[in-house]
Amino acid sequence: MDLSLTALLQHGYLIVIAVVFLESVGVPIPAALVMLFAGSACAQHQLNTGYVLASAIPAMLAGDTLMYLMGRYTGWWLLGILCRLSLQPEACIFRSAESFYRRGRKLLLIAKFLPGINTMAAPLAGSMRMRASEFLRLDSAGAVLYLGAYFSVGYAFSGAIGAITKGYKAFGHLLGFVFLVLAVLYVGWQVALWLRSRSLEPVPSISPRDAAGALSSGEAVIYDVRSHGYYERNATRIQGSKRLEPTAARRETPPIPDGRRVLVYCTCVRQATSARVARELLDKGTSCAVIVGGLREWKKAGLPMESVPEDEIAALPAFDM
Repeated sequence: MDLSLTALLQHGYLIVIAVVFLESVGVPIPAALVMLFAGSACAQHQLNTGYVLASAIPAMLAGDTLMYLMGRYTGWWLLGILCRLSLQPEACIFRSAESFYRRGRKLLLIAKFLPGINTMAAPLAGSMRMRASEFLRLDSAGAVLYLGAYFSVGYAFSGAIGAITKGYKAFGHLLGFVFLVLAVLYVGWQVALWLRSRSLEPVPSISPRDAAGALSSGEAVIYDVRSHGYYERNATRIQGSKRLEPTAARRETPPIPDGRRVLVYCTCVRQATSARVARELLDKGTSCAVIVGGLREWKKAGLPMESVPEDEIAALPAFDM
């Protein structure tokens, strides 16, 4: 018998609760496999069917509700983080939101079966203001369908679980080796990116206070190059700054009155987006610098902020309340 099944029998329902909850909040732990084992154990009268389901379903609903609330109260932050991996973050956000808006209510019923969507469905529902009552109703049905399906398979084929888990254990060794190779390749890729960034010419930088002085004196213009942040009604930016899509700098140079210096800012780690945009502008002969620390340091310095004008807000779809 596989060690995973042995652990389940030793620790019982706590294993079911922990694994199901952790998977629902995005931890890559296979709740489906645990439900297969639990179904098999119930068929062999080693666990109680009612207790297993009464442990698993509330655990999944608790995790999903937490993710729903995170989406509700952090807005598009989580979606923006995921979409930073895209070549066109803005388009990624719009595509994800519109796709979920069209299929969201039905998608919640089967989202648990879809890798990559299972964790995002709940925060998307929260971000798009789906009613809590509707979310709980659909998510509950989806949780019962998902957990019940794997539990039923394990229960019905309990006699074959022993053979399956032996094969799974052997496959696990191979899978572990593959993961190790992938991890090494990923680390190597990150090191290569770091070495490449070190080889690039450093872009000029400027402190928030010096940037504020240059803006007020008319010596510079400030551009907001955040990959997201223009979707909320309460979005703010540096007072007097203008919007520049981070992908647009590759195609065109922003209009600069009288050839003044361009200062750019973002909210990403190590000003990655700002540095990239600045290099693209410098290559085109535009005098440019990055505001050190971006929007966060500007706020910390107590420098002037303003609300993003209504006509610049990119309204994303939302469910009817």
